[in-house]
Amino acid sequence: MTFFAAFFCAYLFALGLGLSGMMNPENVIGFLDLFGDWKFALALVLGASVIVHSILYRFIVKRESPVFSMKFQLPSAKHIDKKLIFGSFIFGIGWGLSGYCPGPAVASLVTLNQSVIVFCAAMLAGMALYHYVFKSIFLKD
Repeated sequence: MTFFAAFFCAYLFALGLGLSGMMNPENVIGFLDLFGDWKFALALVLGASVIVHSILYRFIVKRESPVFSMKFQLPSAKHIDKKLIFGSFIFGIGWGLSGYCPGPAVASLVTLNQSVIVFCAAMLAGMALYHYVFKSIFLKD
C-alpha cells in the first residue's frame, strides 16, 4: 500500500507541475528574469503551495502517525551551516542556468527531450561527485 501511496503522490506532484507550466524551463527562467520579461506565474504557484502547506501541516502533524508509516520523519537540524549554504548556491545556479530543478526535470523525462536527459544525467553525475569526492574532502564540519 505504501508503494501505491508514494506513486499517487508522485503522480499528483507531476500533474501539478505540468498543469502549472513549471516543467517548462522558459517559465522558470522568465520568473528569474526580474528586469526583463518577468513571468509572474511561478510566484502564484509558489504562493498557492505555501498557503496549502501552511494550513494542512498543522492538521497533519497533530495526528499520532502518518497514514502509511509508524512515525513522522521530520528534519531535526535547525542550524544553517556551510553545507546548506553551498548546496543552496549550487542548486540556484543550476536552476537559473537550466530552468530545471530535480522534481520538474524527472517529471519531464517522459518527453524524452534531449536537454532534460542531459540535465538529469548531469544531476546524477553531480550527486555521485558529491558522494564520492566533495562530501569527504570539502564539506567536513
